[in-house]
Amino acid sequence: MLPTGMRFSICRRYVPARSIKGMRVLIVEDEPYLAEAIRDGLRLEAIAADIAGDGDTALELLGVNTYDIAVLDRDIPGPSGDEIAKRIVASGSGMPILMLTAADRLDDKASGFELGADDYLTKPFELRELALRLRALDRRRPHNRPPVREIAGLRLDPFRREVYRDDRYVALTRKQFAVLEVLIAAEGGVVSAEELLERAWDENADPFTNAVRITVSALRKRLGEPGIITTVPGVGYRVETAPGDGRESGARG
Repeated sequence: MLPTGMRFSICRRYVPARSIKGMRVLIVEDEPYLAEAIRDGLRLEAIAADIAGDGDTALELLGVNTYDIAVLDRDIPGPSGDEIAKRIVASGSGMPILMLTAADRLDDKASGFELGADDYLTKPFELRELALRLRALDRRRPHNRPPVREIAGLRLDPFRREVYRDDRYVALTRKQFAVLEVLIAAEGGVVSAEELLERAWDENADPFTNAVRITVSALRKRLGEPGIITTVPGVGYRVETAPGDGRESGARG
């Protein structure tokens, strides 16, 4: 049975719009089927999502993870969605908040905006509308980095989800693109496998999995020679700002 809070048919193939950038969102929703349906649907849009079924879990996840947007149901066990919103605003993180509610009254929406919500979505809703609203919120965020990144002959456009190397288009999967985006954002700094799991996957990723190594290996092949992604043994990965200069640039995993 489909969750009542969302109009979304899992029987037909859902074709996502072109992704803007790798996002990680926190879904605070106490209806498990609805929360899981949202999470699985967003993954089709290359948006990683973690789930909190109550206010205490939400606060715990917010304390240990970095999220781009919080999707809050107002009526949840423990600290309410309103209380979570207040704490996010008080933290000064600037994290956008999208409120979910079954109420459609103007007064309810007004109170949500007064608490610091940036957008509002009334149940039931279309999954595609949620994804579009999340992207719109993310575009309005005050990002400290340019929308298009260029380093060592690589050009990554997060809006169009395109990568070029020396003016040659490189076709990447969603996960390969997300990993490369994290590496390029580090500007030559080393990124650990654990951080790649956190930013390009989600909290359900197995920390002992070979997913990072396999994805990086496939990404290297897509980018071609000379090797530009270096393995720093026991530490992580980095993008060489001068490709071909480092002995480890062709290292595996």
